[in-house]
Amino acid sequence: MKLALGQINPVIGDLKGNGDLILKACYKASQDNVDMIITPELSLWGYPPKDLLLKPNHIKEQWPILENIANRIANEFPSLILLIGIAETTTDIQLPSLFNSIALVDKTGWKVVARKQLLPTYDVFDEKRYFRPAKNSGRIQLMRENKTWNIGITICEDLWVHEKIQGHRLEGPDPLIEFEKNKINLLLNLSASPFTYKKESIREKLAIHAAKRLQCPVAYVNQIGGNDELIFDGASFIINEKGNQILTLPRCREFIGIWDSSSCLETLPISQQDPQEMLLETLILGVKDYAKKCGFKSALIGLSGGIDSALVAVIAVAALGKENVSAVSMPSPWSSPHSIKDANELATRLGIQLDEIPIQSLMKTYDTSLEKVLGEVPIGLTAENLQARIRGTLLMAIANKKKHLLLSTGNKSELAVGYCTLYGDMNGGLAVIGDLYKTSVFKLCAWIDSDSSKKYKSGLGLIEGEVIGSAIRNKLPSAELRPNQLDSDSLPEYETLDAILKVLIEKKGTINDLKDKGYDEDLIKHIQRLLKQSEFKRRQAPPMLKVSKQAFGSGWRIPIAAEYLE
Repeated sequence: MKLALGQINPVIGDLKGNGDLILKACYKASQDNVDMIITPELSLWGYPPKDLLLKPNHIKEQWPILENIANRIANEFPSLILLIGIAETTTDIQLPSLFNSIALVDKTGWKVVARKQLLPTYDVFDEKRYFRPAKNSGRIQLMRENKTWNIGITICEDLWVHEKIQGHRLEGPDPLIEFEKNKINLLLNLSASPFTYKKESIREKLAIHAAKRLQCPVAYVNQIGGNDELIFDGASFIINEKGNQILTLPRCREFIGIWDSSSCLETLPISQQDPQEMLLETLILGVKDYAKKCGFKSALIGLSGGIDSALVAVIAVAALGKENVSAVSMPSPWSSPHSIKDANELATRLGIQLDEIPIQSLMKTYDTSLEKVLGEVPIGLTAENLQARIRGTLLMAIANKKKHLLLSTGNKSELAVGYCTLYGDMNGGLAVIGDLYKTSVFKLCAWIDSDSSKKYKSGLGLIEGEVIGSAIRNKLPSAELRPNQLDSDSLPEYETLDAILKVLIEKKGTINDLKDKGYDEDLIKHIQRLLKQSEFKRRQAPPMLKVSKQAFGSGWRIPIAAEYLE
């Protein structure tokens, strides 16, 4: 049997467009005389469709599109079988009224052959809002070249049943037990699994465990593409019955991978891609798809000469092309000459246009306008926030006029403790590095400027040498909103701050957990207060590309007006 993994990039809710995309994948597979092609979870909808699933007319739109796909296959690819992810309606009026299902499409029409059993409702996932859990595992039987193929079908989380590998386990059945009882000789997993650190290796370990447990190959196909805050990295693969990887598809791009069961494929090594390269590649895809799927052709960045905006500029250029990225420098009286110089030199290295708009005169105008009401000209934090808001207003005006996507440049450390200004530096349509701690920003920038990234950068159209530049990478972090200001005036050193934040945010740790690690109790409590007090700011932030286990976004649901023990 020849099996194709259709690693595709659907647009959420675009049922017709996604149907056409799937048919294109079928055409490519048919050119290689493939017997069956599998596509990701909810491939007709794109994942996650969220409340689009609650629109009755949208559900109805699915059926004629599915019928059209079946007719096209019957007429154009009569020997091909397609597995496609759909939202199946139930036959009663109880809620939820849908199953997360897989339909088999061939020349005879279509039929549902599998339904998802384990419905994730944690972090960014909310499937129990829309779907019912299935009670049985899906199986199909095919006859190919005098061999009967008994094939088991699982949908994403249905494979996540090994607590020690994944670190948690959903309450519910083990979908693999049925396949142990009723011997299968191939297991399929149709997934929409977003990228986070180390997620790829966890998927591979789960598949290896399943292959050894069931003594059969496991084929795993994953969606790719950026959908709002989530980035799906693909990296589909096939594991043989011995637990060895025999096919792997590239990360972050559409691809049709083909496995011929009659061929003896060599065992492939587990992916050894540099983690920093994987992170950069993922962020680039996130920006590229967010812009494209939201209808933007160009991006705008406020370039300060600091490391955060420099990294966002590099990602934007790699994602959209230098001709589609514009930058603005907005120096105040407190902006250092080296920062202005660094911003200009970075723009030259990236080949992007950099306009300069000094804001001193606007600051004076605000001072004059507010002096009577305040009883004095703005000073302290009020004056600092005004500078950020002046810059944010200018950037939004340019973005509105020129139809740019304004990219916010704040990092996770700043967002965590509120070291950012609403309606100022938080302005924008997408927070590119909002899930990267400051120390992670430094680490990624160091890799970008290292010899290790030369080959990768050349494929992105970036210069082979230093892109960020040592001057930017080595300067002390500063918002430059007052004379000689440094971030360390208000915050602990980022190495300390980030270490504490990771425990509080990602491990839901306590004061005692951090005290046991040697951190000062007063410092811990101070950072806890800042984290709690800044919740209202984060609620108004742009969507943030998620790359960590716990990001500030749809998976972070802390109330604003609340009183609770830290």
